Amino acid sequence: MLSTPEGTGLSAQELEQRSATAAGRYAAAGLVPGDRVLLSAGPSLDLVVAYVGALRYGLSVLPVNPAYTHAELAQVLADATPALALLDDPGRLNGLNAPGRLSRLSDPGRLSTPDLAGLPAPLPDVALDRAAAHDTALVMYTSGTTGAPKGVPLSHANLLAGAHAVRVAWRWQPDDRLLLCLPLFHLHGLGVGLHGTLTAGASAIIAPGFSPAGVASTISERGATLLFGVPTMYHQLAGSAYLPQLRALRLAVSGSAALPAALHKAVAQGSGQRILERYGMSETVMLVSNPYDGERRPGSVGFALPGVSVRLAPSGSGAAEIEVAGPNVFAGYLNRPQADAAAFTPDGWLRTGDLGEFDADGYLRISGRAKELIITGGYNVYPAEVEEVLRAYPGVADAAVVGAPSAQWGETVVAFVVPAHDGAVDAGVLAQWCASRLAPYKRPRAWRWIDEIPRNPLGKVLRHELTP
Repeated sequence: MLSTPEGTGLSAQELEQRSATAAGRYAAAGLVPGDRVLLSAGPSLDLVVAYVGALRYGLSVLPVNPAYTHAELAQVLADATPALALLDDPGRLNGLNAPGRLSRLSDPGRLSTPDLAGLPAPLPDVALDRAAAHDTALVMYTSGTTGAPKGVPLSHANLLAGAHAVRVAWRWQPDDRLLLCLPLFHLHGLGVGLHGTLTAGASAIIAPGFSPAGVASTISERGATLLFGVPTMYHQLAGSAYLPQLRALRLAVSGSAALPAALHKAVAQGSGQRILERYGMSETVMLVSNPYDGERRPGSVGFALPGVSVRLAPSGSGAAEIEVAGPNVFAGYLNRPQADAAAFTPDGWLRTGDLGEFDADGYLRISGRAKELIITGGYNVYPAEVEEVLRAYPGVADAAVVGAPSAQWGETVVAFVVPAHDGAVDAGVLAQWCASRLAPYKRPRAWRWIDEIPRNPLGKVLRHELTP
């Protein structure tokens, strides 16, 4: 059962019927299996129907962030060449000169809202559910924190492997009810939340957005047992009067960005809920998770999920880069053969670009991004480590660290700090705080006071927007 927080429902039988009708409308519009359809709208039951119908008909779906600008949409359109665009507002494509590049978008009937109202009446007896395991189901675009986003084609087999892995690892049962307040243009909400729900035969409450009050009321009034979120959400919950409501959940999961150990502790103290942190990528769905049974270790992402293999391989900088393999791992980027060559090892493992280490008990800890590495005086500095120290200071609400060019050191560490209260934190005091917690080469050499750290919708720091 899929439903809204207000109680409007869609049973499994109704989803099957409505998605079959949606497939018939795609066929009537002239689409054929293998075509791509761009889907960009806020979470809703209509969006789910349009999405499932596309997959059942054999189309490849391009989920796109509704907040994308014209320039970002144009980039996706040019790269992926979809045959059809389904948007919350078809006017968002105005001015993109789509007919010159995308002939199928030149017909206004090719632009529709997620309820498919702009498409022709459905054709009857359309062949459904015939996609092969290796056929592309999704083309996800990476968050693009550096450079232009890349298309990540994921097959039906990739998505099924990812959904089954979390179903098994998190003991997902048919009587579970997920509160899904994540966007459905990203794998966290779509590939984990929705796919996991459908694979487990469970229920999900599709919320249009997130608020601590909304989470609390949905848990108490609708009996939610699962909550998937990003650290920003848990931070808001921890600072609200609604945190104790999490106690009623069977499981709370965090991902898409590192969960600070202090936040993990605060949520546990305020609600009794020990958040389960996991690790995944657009290219792989889910990879690693803290255990459902056993210690959920703060600062760690746990162990490899069923079917996934994880290893550490020294990179050129001497750091340990995480490499992965398994049926969940994609085969290569869309239209990016050069990126493919760099992404995979000679024996076929994916280089994640993330740096990590295993502790004595085999838990994996993410220490940073290889591409974010700051090298100062020949020493490696991982921004995540410095940022964790800064955020632990009582007068700091948020922080981000980048490298600044230096003729003497190669790079120096620059900290961008959001004060917890009005006015800047005293730089001398903060430097002393870092001096007792970080080796000299890791300490910030310059300080910038800002109102907000730029982040993408999933909480990842947009370092390229921070000018040292």
